[in-house]
Amino acid sequence: MARVAVVTGGTRGIGKAIAVALKKAGYKVAANYGSDDGAAEQFQNETGIAVFKFNVGDFQSCQDGIARIEAELGPVEVLVNNAGITRDTTMHRMSFEQWNAVIQTNLSSCFNMSKAVIEGMRERRFGRIVNIGSINGQAGQYGQVNYAAAKSGIHGFTKALAQEGAARGVTVNAVAPGYVDTDMVRAVPADVLEKIVARIPVGRLGKAEDIARTVLFLVADDADFITGSTLSVNGGQHMY
Repeated sequence: MARVAVVTGGTRGIGKAIAVALKKAGYKVAANYGSDDGAAEQFQNETGIAVFKFNVGDFQSCQDGIARIEAELGPVEVLVNNAGITRDTTMHRMSFEQWNAVIQTNLSSCFNMSKAVIEGMRERRFGRIVNIGSINGQAGQYGQVNYAAAKSGIHGFTKALAQEGAARGVTVNAVAPGYVDTDMVRAVPADVLEKIVARIPVGRLGKAEDIARTVLFLVADDADFITGSTLSVNGGQHMY
C-alpha cells in the first residue's frame, strides 16, 4: 500500500518539485498551501495531487489539517516541512511582525506539523520527517536575521527530534539548499544574482529537482540508518 506523504508549501517552487517527485515514486501525496488559491488549483489540475489549505504557522490549523488529510488519504508516514517565507531587511529596520511572521512560518511550522504526526509514526514504528533548511541558516546572510535564525533553528530541531525518534523507526533529517532557481530567487536583482552565481563552484543555480532527489533519498524505506543529518545541496558554495 502506498505511503502517505505530506509536503508543506507543496504547490510551488521546491515544494512542488518534491510533491511531484514523491508522486512519481509511488507515494500518495498531499500538498499543503497557505494562501495562493489560483496556484494551488493549477497545481492540482496539472498533477492530480490533492491540495489542502491551512496555516502551518498555527498549531490548531495543523492539527485540523492533518486530521483532514488522514481522513481522506490515510495515516501520514512521510512529512516534508518545506513551507517558508522571507521578510528581508536589516535588523535596525526589522519590525516584530517581520521577525515573527518568518519564525512562525519557517520554524514553528516544523513543530506544529511534526507534533501532529509524531505519535502515529511512533505507534506504527515507521516515519520519515525531512525539514528544508537553507545555506543561509548555516552561513548567515545580510538582511536575513529572521530567516537565518529560523533556518538555523531547523537544523537544531532536526538533530534533537532525530534522537527522540530513532528507537521507534522515525528518522528526521534536513536538507539545506543553496540558491535554487525559484520565484523567490528570480526576484533578486540581476546584478546581485550574477554575483551569487559567481560564488557557486559548479557555476549555476540549483534546480528544484536537485532538492527533490535528495528528499526522495532520505524518505526511502531503506534509508533507516540515516537520521539527524543535514545534507547540503548548494553546488559547493558553502561546505559545512
